[in-house]
Amino acid sequence: MPVGLFRVCLLVITAIVNHPLFFPKENGTVPESTEEIIQKMREREESLRLEQLRLEQEIAEQEATQKALEKAAVVVEESKEEKVRWDMWTALSMVIFLLIEIWRQDFQEGNWQDIGGEEDEMAVLGKAFKGVAFPNKAVLASFYEKRILGTTGDMARMREMVEGFADDLLEALRSVCNRDADMEVEDCMGVGSMYENWRVRKPFVCDLIVPFAPPEPYCFRCQTWCSGDSFPPDEQGYGTIKVCRADEDTTGCICDKTKLGEDMLCLLHSHVSSTRPSNEMEDLLCFKNTQYLDADQVMKWFQIAVTKAWNKISHKYEFDLSFSLLDSPGALKIKFKSGKSIAFNLTPVVQYENSDVYFISHFPRSSLAADIPSSTHWFLTFAVYERRFIQLVSKTLPANACHVSCLQILSFLHGKQCSLTGPSGLTNYHLKTVLLHLLQARPSQDWAPEKLEARLQDMLKFLERCLHEKKLYHFFIGNEKVPAELGFPIIFQRAEPLNLFRPFVLRRDIYRKMVDTFHEMLRNMSALINEYTVHIPLAHTNGIRKE
Repeated sequence: MPVGLFRVCLLVITAIVNHPLFFPKENGTVPESTEEIIQKMREREESLRLEQLRLEQEIAEQEATQKALEKAAVVVEESKEEKVRWDMWTALSMVIFLLIEIWRQDFQEGNWQDIGGEEDEMAVLGKAFKGVAFPNKAVLASFYEKRILGTTGDMARMREMVEGFADDLLEALRSVCNRDADMEVEDCMGVGSMYENWRVRKPFVCDLIVPFAPPEPYCFRCQTWCSGDSFPPDEQGYGTIKVCRADEDTTGCICDKTKLGEDMLCLLHSHVSSTRPSNEMEDLLCFKNTQYLDADQVMKWFQIAVTKAWNKISHKYEFDLSFSLLDSPGALKIKFKSGKSIAFNLTPVVQYENSDVYFISHFPRSSLAADIPSSTHWFLTFAVYERRFIQLVSKTLPANACHVSCLQILSFLHGKQCSLTGPSGLTNYHLKTVLLHLLQARPSQDWAPEKLEARLQDMLKFLERCLHEKKLYHFFIGNEKVPAELGFPIIFQRAEPLNLFRPFVLRRDIYRKMVDTFHEMLRNMSALINEYTVHIPLAHTNGIRKE
């Protein structure tokens, strides 16, 4: 109890002592008036409010800047995406445009009809045949008798005269050549339309090929595009001819492919025999610094040799001999004093192994080898086998078969059309290839003389389909159905088929010209035939409309 009273008393005394009234004014802090305190609080509040506004403004500016940056980034990103989408659509549009343009060029001037619904695959009628009046049997028979047979009667006599003179000329050529250094020339052979009896256009020109071989101890080693080594697509149908010594290893030795050291010696070949002077190879008509036979060198040598041979025997003949075409080195012309002339082609060739396939230096009057890769590339000709095939098939056909007549009529129409509209990529060799395919596909009885009209239509339809597809395959290359009696080399039968229309796939201008010429020939066919046909009653001359 006394302790509690003591604590209360101490608290009262402390409160009394600390009261402000017990101290003088100069020694204490006199509280300010209420108005002054309120005024200062208002000023403080105002300053705080202004500061808050300033801070809020700065924050708003920072947020606006951030939003602007983010918006700019979004715009840039969207522009990139839009550019990518635009580039994609641009590329896609260009592809679509190119496809449409290709389609338009292929199918302009009338759409082609697809093949289908026919039992006979050859019986293809495209729009090109719609509205075409096809001559009937009577008109075709009259035309053939008057125009074809009436102008081909002198071919046999001309062939005999040219062959006799060519044999004499080649015999003289052998006598003027150096047997130890010059090429050895063999007997000539007749090939082509004059010797297959279907040439109709004048002037008549005989095509003769002359095989030649190198002097001893050399030989030719031929390599074709289908012999195993890879050849570019534009070199299909070509080959190279290597001039080698007959005692060289045909399989080759590594000393030819590997650079031996100075202290190393090949036990099979001496250094002397493996290296030949370049002038020796050039004397053998090889391309410079190579062992490959040069077609240009061969033609130059052949022209010089023929000129020397003619100078030796010219006194025996009462006519002149000259080279008729600068771009065809083997084109010769006999000029009689009466003003008449006879043209023929004498072309050197190289035999492929032991077959009747030949490497030919150039094609006279033809565009088949117009784009030869180089002068060391030689085109292969199967003309001898083509002639033999026609002769072989002719033995199985009915008497007076119409196969040759079809080719003659078609060749005449094509030649006449080219004389009106200019030459095109389509050649007589293409027409002959069409006939060879049909001869193999059609049974023998289908070539009876009374079926001339139907077979001529088949050839035109087959050709139309080939032009549409841009595919006309070589008859022999890749054809495993070639008769065994021909003795045709198996390497070419097993080769990939060779498309004769392949050069026109990329050269669209030539292809378009070829198609236009074909269409014009169809439209003008009746007029061209009627021009050379004797008058036949109207009831027999009405054309047959084709669907």
